[in-house]
Amino acid sequence: MKGNVIVGQSGGPTAAINSSLAGVYRTAKDRGAKKVYGMRFGIQGLLEEKYVDLSEHIATELDAELLKRTPAAYLGSCRYKLPGIHEDVTVYERIFEILEKLDIEAFIYIGGNDSMDTIKKLSDYAIIKGHSCKFVGCPKTVDNDLALTDHTPGYGSAAKYIGTSLKEIIRDSFCLEYDKGLVTVVEIMGRNAGWLTGAAVLSKGEDCTGPDLIYLPELPFDVDKFMDKVRELLSKKPSVVVALSEGIRDASGTYVCELGTAADYVDAFGHKQLTGTAAYLCNVIAGELGCKTRAIELSTLQRAASHLASRVDILEAYQVGGAAVKAADEGDTGKMVVLERLSDDPYQCGTEVKDVHKIANDEKLVPREWINEEGTYVTEDFLTYVKPLIQGDVSPIMVDGIPRHLFKHSI
Repeated sequence: MKGNVIVGQSGGPTAAINSSLAGVYRTAKDRGAKKVYGMRFGIQGLLEEKYVDLSEHIATELDAELLKRTPAAYLGSCRYKLPGIHEDVTVYERIFEILEKLDIEAFIYIGGNDSMDTIKKLSDYAIIKGHSCKFVGCPKTVDNDLALTDHTPGYGSAAKYIGTSLKEIIRDSFCLEYDKGLVTVVEIMGRNAGWLTGAAVLSKGEDCTGPDLIYLPELPFDVDKFMDKVRELLSKKPSVVVALSEGIRDASGTYVCELGTAADYVDAFGHKQLTGTAAYLCNVIAGELGCKTRAIELSTLQRAASHLASRVDILEAYQVGGAAVKAADEGDTGKMVVLERLSDDPYQCGTEVKDVHKIANDEKLVPREWINEEGTYVTEDFLTYVKPLIQGDVSPIMVDGIPRHLFKHSI
């Protein structure tokens, strides 16, 4: 590489997103980049010329190892939607003015669906204007809903956390006896895709029955049928544990959380804030069945639990960061790095690059055949898919009994 590289992080963070950042930085330096800049708060921060020289933050191998083990987006994130390339040219002129000033040869953006929309628009504008800068997307999202890639970095660690947490919740739910039983409803992220919720099945094993019911957003949710299932289960056992997606909707398309007191917040990409599904259903259960209920929202914990990160996930996140730089250095633009599974057992996975136009603003959903006929659980095929992604551990670097993260006051 003859010029400089700039990298940003966008959208919801993960336990592995900073491992991709470390991969971008190390590979760019190894391939001869003079400087590697980090955008502060993604493309939104870049528009305000907020960026840092990453050599001042990843100065040693220990810094790099700490970065891999640090949750959330080290550089800061954003949910900023670029206008269409023919809608507001001034935004693009501003971005490219900054890129030229910094002598940027490769622009790497680590993110999910909406971030790939940014890569698509920037690469299209560059081609129209004849700019030589290369734009490559580096995948991340705990939702695992990016098209054309087998899975996304960040998903494996979140799945590992969910499987572990469900196992602990199930164990706890059997500690006490209640006259009319106990129903625990665990609300899991995922919006329109049930990859995270399906990971609840990982809790099932010789020492744990797993959740009694698993509901994914791919299929319509019927509250009455749900109540019938819960009632039937309570007649047979004292404790029932349900795992369901925040994004489950009824046959009319109404989010179940909207049947209760849902928040009205909508982000720049038109995504509603989904919360309160478990609380609403627990209220219905308590009212109709008169039993004790617990509503548990794993919320940000499922994407921030770096202490329980999957080794496979952290290694692959680093790998795709490096592959993104390599692709840009070799002339690719308007592309995203994807993970291609070669085998399940032994698990093997490689990287390729795919056209970002076939990825941006699309959603990969859980296949219908990976959900049981009744729509109340996932099948063995789902378990076969997810199990390799949670293998291995990345031990935190402990200081005074607590994990140490990479932190710079100047960032």
